[in-house]
Parts: sequence; structure tokens; C-alpha cells
Amino acid sequence: MIAKQITCIALLALFVGCQPNSDPSSGEPIHNGSASSGAVPVKVQLNWKPESEHGGLYQALAEGAYQKAGIDVTIQPGGPAAPIGPELELGRSQFAIANADDVIIFRQQGMDVVAVMAAMQNHPRCILARQDSGVKSFADMKGKTLQVQPGRAFVEFMRAKGLLDGVKEVPYHGSIASLIGDPNILIQAYSCAEPLLAQQQGVAVNTLMVSDLGYNPYSSVLVTTGNLIKENPELVKTFVDVTRQGWRDYLTDGQKGNAAILRVNQEGMTAEALEFGAAAMRDLAMPDKASIDSVGMMNAERWNQLFQQLEKLNLVDSKTVSADDCYTLDFL
Repeated sequence: MIAKQITCIALLALFVGCQPNSDPSSGEPIHNGSASSGAVPVKVQLNWKPESEHGGLYQALAEGAYQKAGIDVTIQPGGPAAPIGPELELGRSQFAIANADDVIIFRQQGMDVVAVMAAMQNHPRCILARQDSGVKSFADMKGKTLQVQPGRAFVEFMRAKGLLDGVKEVPYHGSIASLIGDPNILIQAYSCAEPLLAQQQGVAVNTLMVSDLGYNPYSSVLVTTGNLIKENPELVKTFVDVTRQGWRDYLTDGQKGNAAILRVNQEGMTAEALEFGAAAMRDLAMPDKASIDSVGMMNAERWNQLFQQLEKLNLVDSKTVSADDCYTLDFL
């Protein structure tokens, strides 16, 4: 039965290989190595361009861990509007990377998305401001222009707290260029990437962590579908195990993973930025001096708290979906 299920996945998965130095802006998938005989092709959709928050995946690829486990992995880069839910729903990807709040909202929208591990216990989401802007806290943002992705849950959380009163909101385009050019512009960012990119261009910044406001969803969450969990739990278990080990290796010594990322993302990415990101990710993945063995873990309390926050923001309805629908601890 298991062999038959794996064969079905191999036949149904959309698989397009490309060279590791392909241009990530083209939207082409990134495939590391050739498929071994009998390996199961698996596609992973990223929520952004390859960066340190995807380090565990690239570390496992670089070490050949997926191939050794009989899985031939292709990674599809993402961007500002990465189609995480649709890719999974349509079977074009078997796994994806998302944030925990996105998972709950996908479920609210009727998508069969389930979280199976969370690499980051604390979220790297921040608001980035130039030091010469005068913005040292969230309360100082009034009168400034903030570049954000409209509709994101963290934006609505900030709005509910009144932190966006008097702030001009404009779309975020995935770049720090506007902030570099104008001290009155703030941008959404990740603490493991953009602060260093700004400093490399000679601009000192203040990093305002959204988690300090009490909104702290899991990040770098590995998700799949309830259907795949039901039909082939062995494949899901293997993929989770290999990916967790990839994260442990990346957080211990991420040189291989960073080299793999740098080969496929050269849009402003540097080795220094990836080293900075990997160091920042250690504190996010293992807060309060947690053990390396704990990487990837989740718990019901955190998911329930997040669900309640989103419900208060009217982004989810407990009559339609519950927190328990959004994750499983069975593979941890």
C-alpha cells in the first residue's frame, strides 16, 4: 500500500528541474541534483525569495539528506504574493513554508493547509526605521509613511492597537530602497535580513519587533495538506524528520546551506547577509537557551493563543474553523 501511495505521488507531482544557478526572479523552481532511481519527487513552495529563513531546507539539500531519504526535492522561490495555499490545493506543491497566522487564514478560506513543524519559535517580523527618522518606538510612527503588505494579520493587529493612527500606509515592494532614500519612510522587514542590508548601504536603523507587542506567530513553518497527511503519513514523517535535522545542522553551522542559497538568490543577497541571518535565526529558533533538539517543535497553547488573536481581529470565525484544524503534532 505504501509503495502504491508513493508511486501515485510521483506520478501526480508536477516536476520541472532547473540548474542551481537559475534566476530566482524568473519564478522557475530550484532543483538540487538529479533524481535517483525510485526517488519520490517533492516540490516545496517558499513564501519568499531564498533567504536564511529557509536555511534548513537548503542545508538538507546541500548535504544530500533528502536524496538519501529517497526524496527528490525541488524548491520554488516565492515573493510578495507567493501562492502558498493555491499551490498546495492544486497539488503543484506537496510542502510549503508559511507563517502560522497565514496557516489559520488559509484554513478560514477553505484551503486544506496543515502545519507540521515550526522552525522559528519567535517571529522575525519587525518595522524598520532609519535612526535619523526619530522613530525609536511604535508610538513614534505617526506622520511617517509605512510600506507594508495590505491585509497582513500583523498589520491589522497593529491597527487594532491604534499604532497606525496618523501613519500613511503604502504597498511594500520587497526592497529597502525607499527607506534608504527617505528617512520618513518605514518598511516591514525581517530582523534576520534587512537591518544588515541597510547598514551595508551606510544607513543605521532601528528595529521595532512586532513580537514585543504580543503578536508572535510561529515562523518558517513547514506546511502540507491534510490530504497528504491522510494518504501518505510516511512521506510526511520522513520529510519532517529530514527538514528538522537540516535546521539543526544549519543553526549549528550553516555554511553549506548559505552557499546553496547564495547560488540561487543573487538579488542583493551576500554571504555576509546570510551569515548575519543565520546568527539571528539561532535566537529565534532556540529562545531562552533552548536545546538544539527542540528545533521545530510546536504546542497547542501557542496555536490557541494565535487563533484567539485572529478571531478578535475578525480574520477568522470559530464557527468555520478551529485552531486544532491548523496543525498537527503527530510528526514531531
